[in-house]
Amino acid sequence: MTLTTQSMTREERKSIAVEYFKRLDDGGDVVGLFAETADVHFPKWGIARGKAQIEVMFGEVGRLLSSIRHHYEDFNVVIDEDVVVVEGTSHGVAADGTEWGTGAEPGRWCDVFEIRDFTIHRCFIYLDPDYTGADSDRYPW
Repeated sequence: MTLTTQSMTREERKSIAVEYFKRLDDGGDVVGLFAETADVHFPKWGIARGKAQIEVMFGEVGRLLSSIRHHYEDFNVVIDEDVVVVEGTSHGVAADGTEWGTGAEPGRWCDVFEIRDFTIHRCFIYLDPDYTGADSDRYPW
């Protein structure tokens, strides 16, 4: 048995990462970008393993938001081999109608991807899942 992989350029890896954010914003098929055995981590949710769990995770997390918009023009993208790190900001509206990430302090996040063979094999999401700042009693600043 021979293991083959498809060669990818840095720009191709970056375009898949950016497409992921666009699909999140537009309600597109995010799960279709992932390999069958991919892992995705979301804070407070844990690690979703495989497309079936990833779909459940995005469904559950997605119910917290009625809209989200990532600021593509401000992305800071670092690529090393198959690892793509995207740091950025976003804004949106929570399911209860509360706006977040507007004004002087947009929502900040950082995602670390492993992208091979034109699919995402790993995506670990680093952000504060308290989008609207409702947990302010424990964090007075």
